[in-house]
Amino acid sequence: MQKRIDLRLALAADIPTVQGLAHRIWWNHYPGIISAEQIAYMLQNMYDTETLLHQMTAEGEQFWLIQSAAREDIGFISVRQQAAQQYFIQKFYIDTEQQGKGIGAEAFERLLEHYADAREIRLTVNRQNYKSVNFYFKIGFRIERCADFDIGGGFFMNDFVMCWKRPA
Repeated sequence: MQKRIDLRLALAADIPTVQGLAHRIWWNHYPGIISAEQIAYMLQNMYDTETLLHQMTAEGEQFWLIQSAAREDIGFISVRQQAAQQYFIQKFYIDTEQQGKGIGAEAFERLLEHYADAREIRLTVNRQNYKSVNFYFKIGFRIERCADFDIGGGFFMNDFVMCWKRPA
């Protein structure tokens, strides 16, 4: 398979790039899944500079920019180690114009190269986000459970917790 994308480890200097991608992707993808008020609330609380910097430094979250062959930033993934050989994907977003082209699957393959020791990878995804849930099924994730998270401001995330396990 010809390599169409790369992952580049994001640094603090890349926070504005992550923020720009998040705002563009969220406003294109989430209307109809969650309210505009919840989108604005989550972007404000999850993607402000201090929060992202704290995640990158104090929390040990690694951010990866997904770059096209032309070196254009088209998405990002963030990962945190939970235990030995166990990771959690906090964020996995690809520009809506790039979706449906196999880029997400290739990005996940590249991610596995960086976390070669991973035996299990978990993530959460909104239960109404059918497109993303189906994508995660396609790359080998399975639903472990439903979970509702109170995120403040009167908002909840109604998610599936999904898990990928490396084949034995």
